[in-house]
Amino acid sequence: MRVQAPDPTASGVHLFARYAYGPNRLGLCGPDEPATLLEAGTAHDHGDERLLRELAKGFDGAYPYLDLIARANGIGDPLDRRVVEAYWLGSPLSGGVTARELGRSVDDRFRRRMPRDRWRWLAETPAAGARPIHAFHVLDVFPKAGLLRGGPATGVLETIDSCRIRWGTVEALDGDWLEVAAPSMTLVDGKLALGHPAPTRVRAAVDGVGFLEAPALGDVVSIHWSWACDRLTPAGLAALEQSTRHELAIANRSI
Repeated sequence: MRVQAPDPTASGVHLFARYAYGPNRLGLCGPDEPATLLEAGTAHDHGDERLLRELAKGFDGAYPYLDLIARANGIGDPLDRRVVEAYWLGSPLSGGVTARELGRSVDDRFRRRMPRDRWRWLAETPAAGARPIHAFHVLDVFPKAGLLRGGPATGVLETIDSCRIRWGTVEALDGDWLEVAAPSMTLVDGKLALGHPAPTRVRAAVDGVGFLEAPALGDVVSIHWSWACDRLTPAGLAALEQSTRHELAIANRSI
């Protein structure tokens, strides 16, 4: 696969672009700028980030969480790499946000946008241990508020599975595509659960341009809306799996 490899020390701004690209290319989240995000996520020279920073603010699902994590941990930049990783994958930084702070943010953003019965369940999640990360937004906020740029979604379980950050082990390479073994979301006795890894086809590049440098069999990659975002380190994989299971347990309280 002919790819332009991002710098492994990519700034938080460019890491954000890699994870935001998947849904943006489908017209689901943020300003309509997939080409800009693809270029940013594959750039060796980080250059002037002002345009990307303004673009990131237009992701009204993600950016307020980034801002909340940064402020709670005394970090001046919501797009600091540590903050971006904490939001997409989970990290101790997300635990720096108190239940009161998260509750206030959720109230300000979502209370007026959903029926009272759904809001009652969502309002209880910060006290139950929810964290301001992408898994929380996908597993708790989205099912109750149906928040996509295009409006309410059908096929909620399938949409949740596509929207959450998944992990998968590369089993085959096919041009711009990867065959990975990835666990999918399922329902067990009426509760959300992660199934056993199953073959899944995800895109890794457009005409050879993607975010992974020379993907190889056995690599574990992160996936967002069927797009391979990044190669996961063991620590990153552990954080993502732990945060996903944590938020799943909280979401299942209201099902």
